[in-house]
Amino acid sequence: MKNLDYDKIKKAAADYGEDMTRFLRAMISHPSESCEEREVVACIEKEMRRLDFDEVKVDGLGNVMGFMGEGDKILCMDGHIDTVGIGNRDNWEADPYEGYETEELIYGRGGSDQEGGVCSAVYAAKMMKDLDLIPEGYKIMVVGTVQEEDCDGMCWQYIYNKDGIKPEFVISTEPTDGGIYRGHRGRMEIRVDVRGVSCHGSAPDRGDNAIYKMADIIADVRALNNNGCDESTDIKGLVKMLDPAYNPDHFEDARFLGRGTCTVSQVFFTSPSRCAVADSCAISIDRRMTAGETWESCLEEVRSLPAVKKYGDDVKVSMYMYDRPSWTGEVYQTECYFPTWINKESAPHVKALVEAHKALFGDERIGCEPSMDKRAGRPLVDKWTFSTNCVAIQGRYGIPCVGFGPGAESQAHAPNEITYKQDLVTCAALYTAALNLYDGSAASSDATEFRAGLTTNDIK
Repeated sequence: MKNLDYDKIKKAAADYGEDMTRFLRAMISHPSESCEEREVVACIEKEMRRLDFDEVKVDGLGNVMGFMGEGDKILCMDGHIDTVGIGNRDNWEADPYEGYETEELIYGRGGSDQEGGVCSAVYAAKMMKDLDLIPEGYKIMVVGTVQEEDCDGMCWQYIYNKDGIKPEFVISTEPTDGGIYRGHRGRMEIRVDVRGVSCHGSAPDRGDNAIYKMADIIADVRALNNNGCDESTDIKGLVKMLDPAYNPDHFEDARFLGRGTCTVSQVFFTSPSRCAVADSCAISIDRRMTAGETWESCLEEVRSLPAVKKYGDDVKVSMYMYDRPSWTGEVYQTECYFPTWINKESAPHVKALVEAHKALFGDERIGCEPSMDKRAGRPLVDKWTFSTNCVAIQGRYGIPCVGFGPGAESQAHAPNEITYKQDLVTCAALYTAALNLYDGSAASSDATEFRAGLTTNDIK
């Protein structure tokens, strides 16, 4: 491990500040919703080649990868390059893809979530080469991953299983609002289908309205999310997993991550016409999972709801599968289950980022206006509210993973998305230092505080 000149690292990052702003604005200018990332991939590939990466390639799924160094082992920085759409254009004060910049910030779709992280990672790798700070025996990998917004972590299932790339340690560059994030809740996508019998709408009693049945089920799903968990409650709410009586082994981890949640996110139906009783209805449930919850327990909770049991064989509860083609046309089918994961604070990969932050910037979150007031007083080491590719990197495969990225979670999926120029510089400096402070020899099997179990599906 080299002796690090932290002032030199900070200066190098600051010197690349204008380049990072230019690069991020270029990425933002290319609309890149999931499965439509071709143009932004080309933009990133061009920048990596301009910066003399030792190797640049695009895999079969469309992930763009750049490598610095010649070692056999890999230290990786991951960021997804797809974005959500813009929603109602009237909610945007300026063109979300043309964007703009001020002295402090960059405006546009994808700046925080999360092309800014890819920008910082690309320049961190360049700095490591410039400063001769690529650790001996390693190569540095920067990957811009696709389809995360559609199916988080599926890109890494492809990288792990199809490309055969298995890094020793990964930094996720998702936005962390100045914090170092060591875990987050998992999630799964549940579908509930209800059968009915159609008839003419003038005599609805002749049929069996599937929408009415589903209305009862939806009310129970809402209660599952909102209710408490005292003994008198018929449908005990998901808050119960914070209580040692219901979650004796993992309630402390659950309190760190936050309670699980569920919400109905989509509704579908079939009916012969607008003058008929609906003969089927289906809903999607977005289920966020805390420590101690499993994919089986989440499905069973829905199957055990009073309304679901009431309608018996007319109801089917299942987990979604994902099989949407990538921008290259490649299909990687997988289940829509994304495991919960937490690292111990003492894990070497977490300590590497904490020690780098303390050496570069101190032991408190830093930021620039107007973000500073929202960062002040929050712990430096924390967790995400949303989900990331880490559900596969660490949750599925156990590869040590920790997060630090430019921007803020509150900007994700929101109109008038912004990120902060200073964050780009801060992150590039921290990545450079942290990857040099990481001590792979200290890695052990007990670095993980909690990882949810996998299903029995054999997904390769």
